Amino acid sequence: MDIETIREYALSLGKVEEGFPFGENTLVFKVKGKIFLLLSLDAEPLRFNVKCEPDRAIELREEFPDSVLPGYHMNKKHWNTIIVNGQLPSKMVLEMIRNSFGLIK
Repeated sequence: MDIETIREYALSLGKVEEGFPFGENTLVFKVKGKIFLLLSLDAEPLRFNVKCEPDRAIELREEFPDSVLPGYHMNKKHWNTIIVNGQLPSKMVLEMIRNSFGLIK
């Protein structure tokens, strides 16, 4: 999974806007003016923040402690940082993005 795959998927969800409100290293995706995905362009390995239901966020962090962390610089109750390090299936990574989009939409 790479940045372009994530970008294309996020934009495919419909009526999504992208921009750089926090600087050139963080690509932000919004729907209806609300953020659902923040993608770090300079992190190795690739990482991004997505919104998540609080109980599910805790479950994911416990199940995947090396790949799912409390949201970096975000409300840790509602946001996770996902590290794309090969431990999460691509399908699951895309599902997290879709769920975040759904929570905002």
